[in-house]
Amino acid sequence: MSKYALLGYPLGHTMSPPIHKRLFELDGNPGSEYEVCEIPPEKLAERSEYLNSLSGYNITIPYKVDIIKYLDGLDESAKRYNSVNCVVNRDGKNIGYNTDCSGFLRSLEAGGAKLGGRVLQIGCGGVGRMMAIEAALHDAELTIVALPEFIAGARETAEEAVKLNPAAKISVVTHEEIRGEFDLLMNASPVGMYPNTDNCPVPEDVVKSCKCVFEVIYNPNVTKLMSIAEKNGIPAIGGMAMLVWQAAVAHEIWNGASYRDEDVEKIIAEMKAELTK
Repeated sequence: MSKYALLGYPLGHTMSPPIHKRLFELDGNPGSEYEVCEIPPEKLAERSEYLNSLSGYNITIPYKVDIIKYLDGLDESAKRYNSVNCVVNRDGKNIGYNTDCSGFLRSLEAGGAKLGGRVLQIGCGGVGRMMAIEAALHDAELTIVALPEFIAGARETAEEAVKLNPAAKISVVTHEEIRGEFDLLMNASPVGMYPNTDNCPVPEDVVKSCKCVFEVIYNPNVTKLMSIAEKNGIPAIGGMAMLVWQAAVAHEIWNGASYRDEDVEKIIAEMKAELTK
């Protein structure tokens, strides 16, 4: 029986086990086990043997970078972002991948959105760094919005993106400096996440200036940002889509699985319902 796990600390409530359970059922591997592995930083080294015994595992905060020194190799996706959220054990060799990137792009595509044109991104830490770089690689005209204390970090990400695509057009601004209309608004900040569900990362007039909204937050299912967008007839893609799609990409890596969009959409709907229980 194949064993998989989610590595992180602290983990608390996580949607990963039910998502992977459903994906394993679609794979034809319903007997595969997926467990939560909550390991404090000072214990990570001594648990490496256990991790090496798994067929594969996912990684979340705070180990997406720290896990790299325990691996035998990295896929190009992990090298690009110096971040690993998925590991596969291939013949005793543990190889690290970054499926956040693929999950992000696949959820955009499935939601009918395009990563191009004028893009407004709120926040640039963590997964936001990856989103900004992907926008640059897709030749978007990107505006990154950051709080004053995070402007320097956002500029570093912009410089990193330009190195990968010298033709990239990127500006970094504060919230007060947002101007113009946008094809896509991406929220990569935690503003609006449970329990602070009445918060929105930008004023309504900014939302109304955008043709489409992409939200990384999955709890709640419909954030204040998404609610404002939908009220104004603007399509909005919620964070549960990215969460499920990056998990689906992990299964493609682990066992060569493939999924129809409608099957993944069904799991997304099921997980949204699970979240409201």
